[in-house]
Amino acid sequence: MRHTARTPRTSRKKRSSLANRAIAASAALILGGGGLVAVNVYASAGEGPSGSPPTRTQSVGRQMSTIDCPDAGNELPDVPEQARPEVDRELAAMDTQITDAYQQFADRKEQISQDPGLAENAVLGPLRNKRTASLDRIGTAIERVGQRPTGIEGLAGCSLRADDSAPGNGGDTGDGGNGGQDDGQGQDQGQNQGQNQGQGDDQGQGDNQGQGDNQGQGDDQGNGQDPGDGQDQGQGGNGPEASDFVDIQSVQPNVDRPRQRRGSSRGTFTTDCGRNENGKFNPDNVIVAPGVSNGAHHMHDYIGNQANDAFASDDDLANGATTCRNQGDRSTYYWPVLRLQNGQDEADVNADGGGKDQNTGEIQTPSQVTLKFVGSPVGKVTAMPRFLRIITGDAKAFTNGDANANASWSCTGFENRQLKDKYPICPEGSQVVRTFAFQNCWDGQNTDSANHRTHVAFAQSDGRCPNGFRAVPQLVQRIVYDVPPGPGFAVDSFPEQLHKPITDHGDFINVFDKQLMKKVVRCINDGRRCR
Repeated sequence: MRHTARTPRTSRKKRSSLANRAIAASAALILGGGGLVAVNVYASAGEGPSGSPPTRTQSVGRQMSTIDCPDAGNELPDVPEQARPEVDRELAAMDTQITDAYQQFADRKEQISQDPGLAENAVLGPLRNKRTASLDRIGTAIERVGQRPTGIEGLAGCSLRADDSAPGNGGDTGDGGNGGQDDGQGQDQGQNQGQNQGQGDDQGQGDNQGQGDNQGQGDDQGNGQDPGDGQDQGQGGNGPEASDFVDIQSVQPNVDRPRQRRGSSRGTFTTDCGRNENGKFNPDNVIVAPGVSNGAHHMHDYIGNQANDAFASDDDLANGATTCRNQGDRSTYYWPVLRLQNGQDEADVNADGGGKDQNTGEIQTPSQVTLKFVGSPVGKVTAMPRFLRIITGDAKAFTNGDANANASWSCTGFENRQLKDKYPICPEGSQVVRTFAFQNCWDGQNTDSANHRTHVAFAQSDGRCPNGFRAVPQLVQRIVYDVPPGPGFAVDSFPEQLHKPITDHGDFINVFDKQLMKKVVRCINDGRRCR
């Protein structure tokens, strides 16, 4: 399904080499019902004798809950331009392979718990064979126009992991597949760079992302649910579970405001593009999987450019209609939809990205969406190039680890308390808030990169961009939902990511016209507030 329109409803209320990241995994023994679960996996090649990764046994006192595979996309930061279309198609195919394997696993979970060999024979083995073939095709495509990446075949193996296992490819490496972005520092440092500059409105107290140091305290915050039975909760056992929620009132304030330095750019530019009142959804992702229907395996809200689907070219976007009040902004802004887990079906209950991909429940139209561009705390900003693509956050952070995670969850009235890996339980009268601060440094050359990360970066802890990067206006996106108090909602996700809040992410393609982008830069650098 490329586009679904409906009448909108507003609810009630480390850079690592491929060789070092190669992980082959196989399930060795699975005993269900809360008994011992042992999985033999190969650790990172860097952890054992050269050329001979050690076998490690991971024991978890509960059933396996998902499939964990190395993220090949993160491990391919340098793909020749000529090879990218074929590589993108194969990476999208590998996502589909994981989705299909997860369904096989979910359908046979009880049998797998009783038959130790079934996981390997019916799920992991066939998945590894498919991934091996895709990785070989990726290597061949790159080899035609450049040098074949070394160690790529080692990314084929996947493992099973428990919901509470440490994230990381293969279930035990835990370094999160950073894919070359600032060695993971960007998401937790520089999140608040420029976000509170001269705003003074409803965003001021809570725009800092990536804090969440207090997560996990109070997973059982008076919601009457047992975190241990989470696999029976949520979307037909696919999540979320009770332990994914925390009472926002139990979280300590954790937002640090950035210090403004002399010469900083303190202005703001706000663009009003609506709340997706017209109900534009699709499960595509033209940035990550161009030309592939259902490349996201979850449904996105779209505001701004209305031509966005998997097949949209830059020309299509340049000529597309926009929901933005200022018609000079034809940018596209999109994110996974948020759904109530209330038993209500949507029109996509039998469609790709919806029910077919374990995303069910009533889609919520935001009560408010604010798109604000802010400056740098240490200097001036320069114009973004047209068609610059930025993804913030990681849709696979539950299995990749949190190096690139960048979702921030809170409640109105409590936005000095930000959560990274929990959904908030808001008190009566308070609304759920999800916020993204996008990367604010650009390499000065590329509008995209092979892994969609290395052409942009976050400012360093001192507010300055990394060497070779320049500061650009930073998009701060704040989305508010009026949902019933308590647990019972979740963002759409890849099925194997179990609707975890840490997988939340936002996507942006800049399609400002030249004159409007000049105005944005002037407003920010001059310290003014503009719309």
